[in-house]
Amino acid sequence: MDAGLKREIEAKVSAGERLSRADGEALYASDDLVWLGGLAHEVRTRKNGDKTFFNVNRHLNLTNVCSASCAYCSFQRKPGESDAYTMRIEEAVRLAKEMEPAGITELHIVNGLHPTLPWRYYPRSLRELGKALPGVALKAFTATEIHWFEKISGLSADEILDELIDAGLESLTGGGAEIFDWEVRQKIVGHETHWEDWSRIHRLAHAKGLRTPCTMLYGHVEDPRHRVDHVLRLRELQDSTGGFTVFIPLRFQHDAAGDPRNRLMNQPMATGAEALKTFAVSRLLFDNVDHIKCFWVMHGLTTAQLALNFGADDLDGSVVEYKITHDADRFGTPHTMTREDLLAIIRDAGFRPVERDTRYREIRVYDGPDPARRDVPTSIDA
Repeated sequence: MDAGLKREIEAKVSAGERLSRADGEALYASDDLVWLGGLAHEVRTRKNGDKTFFNVNRHLNLTNVCSASCAYCSFQRKPGESDAYTMRIEEAVRLAKEMEPAGITELHIVNGLHPTLPWRYYPRSLRELGKALPGVALKAFTATEIHWFEKISGLSADEILDELIDAGLESLTGGGAEIFDWEVRQKIVGHETHWEDWSRIHRLAHAKGLRTPCTMLYGHVEDPRHRVDHVLRLRELQDSTGGFTVFIPLRFQHDAAGDPRNRLMNQPMATGAEALKTFAVSRLLFDNVDHIKCFWVMHGLTTAQLALNFGADDLDGSVVEYKITHDADRFGTPHTMTREDLLAIIRDAGFRPVERDTRYREIRVYDGPDPARRDVPTSIDA
């Protein structure tokens, strides 16, 4: 990138002016990570100061049986496979109750597109889980699942969302987005939910008062221009609805175990530098969403800490057994982090931890790092 364009982009960022598609592509073409990180950190600090958000959550996958066969997925199983499972609602409630002592504030539920489970299973599951965990936000179902529910129920997404909200749904999840560009999407996605339906469903959810995350799966067969296009589509939708709370770049995980379900298992993963660049450019382009999350499970703890200086201001939560990634990941990422672990990691990176709820309302602001420690080199956990 020539010096003139650098100065032009710097001036836009400093003035809070919206960056263009051409700006986004130019940013991806730059390998000046220090410069990119500095720009993104300027925006991150303007929006959130030294705060880094997290929540105490758990993930629950009711079934891994799925009618889709997405090229990147090692989680899905077909009916009859030995490790396919579908929980009875009573089993899901029992597992949820086991999570209660951790003081969770959010239960995150994502599933396969089960070919024979009846639609009524899903709102009933929410109702029973809500009874079991009063006060815990139910963040459940991707737009892809809502689209699937339309198919199996004959109801519209409007009716489905109304029933799920009545059953206790507080937020959709952001999954199913992957990369919206059709050139890429047709190579990686094995279901029928594409940009038109994904955006339609989130628009409906926002109109009903739900606030949702949005995501992008990067580092597989896409080019940087596809990432820019993806973010700009979401930015335009956010201009219209204002309903996105956070943007989450998700790093594609190839399958080190060689599971043939993951047809991209030999595709190299994005490097740490590419991950940091993706966070920085996302922060700079997505000017109308307050938060950028680094999901530590998919990036590792070292990259997650560094991402906090490249535009990210959220590390997700305590998680516990995120099967969708861990069915592919063999790189030693832990299954869980305690509240104390998250506090230590955030402080070690030089930020002030803030525990939040699903809508990013602050539950507790913690003390920041000891200023004296910044003068002493400290190790970053791998």
